[in-house]
Amino acid sequence: MLQVYLVRHGETEWNVARRIQGQSDSPLTATGRLQARQVAERIKSEGITHIITSDMGRTRETAQIIAEVCGCEIITEPRLRELNMGVLEQREIEMLTEQEEQWRKSLIDGTEGGRIPEGESMEELYERMLAALNNCLDLPKGSRPLLVSHGIALSTLLSRILGVPAYSERRLRLRNCSISRVDYQNSPWLANGWIVESTGEITHLTQPALDEQQA
Repeated sequence: MLQVYLVRHGETEWNVARRIQGQSDSPLTATGRLQARQVAERIKSEGITHIITSDMGRTRETAQIIAEVCGCEIITEPRLRELNMGVLEQREIEMLTEQEEQWRKSLIDGTEGGRIPEGESMEELYERMLAALNNCLDLPKGSRPLLVSHGIALSTLLSRILGVPAYSERRLRLRNCSISRVDYQNSPWLANGWIVESTGEITHLTQPALDEQQA
């Protein structure tokens, strides 16, 4: 059985400022770097063999901190990027117009086909996230990979594995540097072979962390 750990990146400056990141970028805060070190301490005994990360700066910085403790090299995987938030990227949430806020909320309130202009749908996000996860099946036998990605991206992946539509109302809380785990089992009753073992673990964090809907 293949076990894959999923980690959301550490807190960023734009998380704190409530600025929409999407596929734009913002550096980790001092708290974010501390969170990444705490993930590393929590995970170092799990025998991680591969660290695969979104190619965004905030995920690569988080992955590098974890890799230094776990003794792994980093593999970048663009398909692990956050949802493309289109015309709303880099905008402060409090400064959105009423229509723009409706676009943003359509991604998390259960609106089927929700999409920000020039951005991605949740189903498109899920398809590339699943493809990146499935690549782990090609790793050598006995591998134990850790994927570093983003809040909306990871919650959409986990929701779909649980059988919930990609566009469904957000029901998973994934705080900065939370740890989740999915396992692959070759079973005829599993649609895509993946099963969720745990989501959003934060017992390793010593300070409050923001969740993905706050970001």
